[in-house]
Amino acid sequence: MDRGDFWVSLTAGGLAGVCVDLILYPLDTVKTRLQSPQGFKKSGGFHGIYAGVPSAAVGSFPNAAAFFVTYEYMKAMLHTDASPYLAPVTHMLAASFGEVVACLIRVPSEVVKQRAQVSPSSSTLRILSNTVYEEGILGLYRGYRSTVLREDLWSWKQGHVVDSWQSAVCGAFAGGFAAAVTTPLDVAKTRIMLAKADSRTASGNVLSALHGVWKTQGISGLFAGVVPRMSAISLGGFIFLGTYDKIRRLLL
Repeated sequence: MDRGDFWVSLTAGGLAGVCVDLILYPLDTVKTRLQSPQGFKKSGGFHGIYAGVPSAAVGSFPNAAAFFVTYEYMKAMLHTDASPYLAPVTHMLAASFGEVVACLIRVPSEVVKQRAQVSPSSSTLRILSNTVYEEGILGLYRGYRSTVLREDLWSWKQGHVVDSWQSAVCGAFAGGFAAAVTTPLDVAKTRIMLAKADSRTASGNVLSALHGVWKTQGISGLFAGVVPRMSAISLGGFIFLGTYDKIRRLLL
């Protein structure tokens, strides 16, 4: 990937990510509160629906940009003319690499954002400072493994796209389906990020978190927030991939 492609991917990916995160933020808040241990009402209900949005706004552009720059770079590195049947594999591997890199930015932003979403009376800055003070920098990366696993499974559902409208439609369908399938992982990620520092869940063990939810709430707990999650990711896939592809084409 040459320098021109690098800056185009960075700009298009960043702008697409900002659009999605800000437009669909209320749905994300509702989903997080439905998945929180204290329940929807005690987490704030529909009050303060934009709590934590500064964290999302700050992390959105670099997160999306990091994904697409890595994605385009790895796609170019892995590209082969040997067989057209290998093209989907190339795209999936490139997307997986992109998610691993992007999560280095996404997870700290997500930790602060989710804690603000279930504590709307606390400011984003206060939650950030308290997290670093009590848990150190590693506290901001709690749930990294579950986030990467969730995002990689989502990425592997995406196919190769051609036009902007096709990109948008594929993103919507792929995102909605993957959202439903990976909801238990998203619930585990939310519980890990919101858990008290000295609790068993805070250790970051995904299977342990899933078992805890299953034991206390059953199948409904594992799929808590599935409707707003599917709605947000379907709409997000439509906006995100469509906007990215359109901006990239305009810049090129």
